[in-house]
Amino acid sequence: MKETAYNQINPLIRLKETELLSSAQYEQLLNAKNTDELKELLKNTVYGTYMTEDFSERFEYIYSKEKGKLYEWLYEMAPEPEVITIYTSRATFHNLKVLTKAELTGQDLDYLFIDDGRYSIETLKSAIRTRVSNELPQALMNAILEVLDYFQESNTLQAIDIIYDRNFLTFQRQLAEKLGDKDILAEVTAFIDLTNISTMARGIIQGQHENFLSTVLSSSGSIPKAVFLDYTEQSLISFTDFVLSTTYGGMLAPIVSGETKEIDLVAFEKVKDDYLTSLYDKAKIMAFGPLPLLAFLNAKEVEWKNLRLILVSKRSNFPIEVVRERMRITDDV
Repeated sequence: MKETAYNQINPLIRLKETELLSSAQYEQLLNAKNTDELKELLKNTVYGTYMTEDFSERFEYIYSKEKGKLYEWLYEMAPEPEVITIYTSRATFHNLKVLTKAELTGQDLDYLFIDDGRYSIETLKSAIRTRVSNELPQALMNAILEVLDYFQESNTLQAIDIIYDRNFLTFQRQLAEKLGDKDILAEVTAFIDLTNISTMARGIIQGQHENFLSTVLSSSGSIPKAVFLDYTEQSLISFTDFVLSTTYGGMLAPIVSGETKEIDLVAFEKVKDDYLTSLYDKAKIMAFGPLPLLAFLNAKEVEWKNLRLILVSKRSNFPIEVVRERMRITDDV
C-alpha cells in the first residue's frame, strides 16, 4: 500500500501524541505522596474519567478498557489493519492462553480478558470450544489447534503458554512481512531476537534440555535457532559472551555484571523496551507511512507500563530514585 494512504490518520496520530504524559507530568506523579495525590494529578489527563475513589484497585480494568477503546478507534481509521494487529495480537494471544486454560480446567478466568479491539471473548471461547471459527485468521486457529492437540497428549498446562508464545512470534513476523515496511520488519525482528535471548538465558539458568528449548525458541528472528541451541549445556557466561558479539551487544553490555560476567535478566526487560522504543525515533519526523502509527502504539504501551510501576510504588513506598531507574524511556525524554 502507498505511504500516502496514511495521509488522513497520521495528523490524527499527532494529535493523540499530545495526550501522552510528558516528562514534567511523570515527575509530578513520581513525587506524589500517595495514591490520592496521584489520582488528583491524573484527573487532568486522558485518564481523568477513570479517577474514581477505587481507581488504584481498578487500574488493570482501566488499563484494559482504555486500551480496547484505543484499539477499536485505530482499527476503524487505519488503512492497513495489520499495523494495529502487530500490537493488538499481544492482547489476543494473552486472551487465548487464559481462555484455553479456562476451557481445559473448568475455571472461570473471564476477569483476565483484555480487550484487543477486535475479537470478543465469546468469539475466542467459541473457537477454542468448537475448534472452528469464521472470524479468526487461520494463523490463530492453527495455534489453537496445536495447543489443544498437544494438551490431549501431554496434559501439561505449561505447554499452553509455550506453544502460544512461539506462535505469537511467528504471527508477528508474518504480519511484518505482509506489510512490507523495512522499519516495521526491523522492529519486529529485534523484538523476536531479544525475546529469544531472554528465553535462552533463562533456560540455561533453569538447566533446560535442548528439546524443550527448541520448542520455546522462535525461528522467526535474525539469529538462527540452531545458534541458540549450541549453548544449551554451556554456562550463562559463555552465552553472554555470544550475545555481546551480536547486533545487540552494545545495548546489553551495560547490564552485564562486572563480577559474574553474566547478563542481568532483572534489568533485561527495561533495556529491551528502551531499545525497541529507540527504533521509532525516526517516526518523529515522518509524515507518511505506517511508522508514526506504530510508534504511537509503542509510546502508549510504555505509558501504561510506567503508570503501573508508579502506582505500585505508591502502594509499597518504593524510593523515587529506584522507581525512576525502572521506568521506560518515553518520546518526551
